[in-house]
Amino acid sequence: MDATTKKALSRVNPRLLQSEAIQRCSLADCKGACCVFGVWVDLREVDDIMRNAAIILPHMPPDCRVPGEWFAAVEDRDKRSPSSRVIHTAVENRAEHYQGTACVFCLADGKCALQVAALANNLHPWRFKPFYCVLHPLDLDEEGRITLDAAEDMVNEQGSCLRRAPKPIPLLDTFEPELKYLLGEQTFSCLKQFTSRNTEDEPE
Repeated sequence: MDATTKKALSRVNPRLLQSEAIQRCSLADCKGACCVFGVWVDLREVDDIMRNAAIILPHMPPDCRVPGEWFAAVEDRDKRSPSSRVIHTAVENRAEHYQGTACVFCLADGKCALQVAALANNLHPWRFKPFYCVLHPLDLDEEGRITLDAAEDMVNEQGSCLRRAPKPIPLLDTFEPELKYLLGEQTFSCLKQFTSRNTEDEPE
């Protein structure tokens, strides 16, 4: 195995090289249920969002247009975060949303105001999106590799971002947009080539 492939494989848990009978949710159905409790945001990301508040503000929910109220004041430690320091997005009461609450950036249709603002300004849709939002429903294992929790638990959760699929689908395909964004095109391509070779080598 060459060094490039070894490096690529070190970025993901072996679980992501498998296929499972799961697929993505539909925003039209879930209305952003995963935004129910908000998200932890690295202080660098908070600073970036606040510096761009002027272009984000017009796309915020009407009752959430005070930038100083977008984040909670309590800071926590997170060794996986670039600055090792995170704070939480504010969580608003939203009777119409899943479980009655939603992240301050969650719009009535389930879309994210940060993503809507980025698209409106011809930027990558995840330009302002916090790392943990892009990552979800993926996670990080103890070694910091990208992984996925037990699918059976996730598909049985009412507000899950995953649904059952009629047949197994490679997880690399299911989460292609996120993995390309987080790992880079080259690393993702390397992982795809590795799994393709291994599949071809498997006995009939």
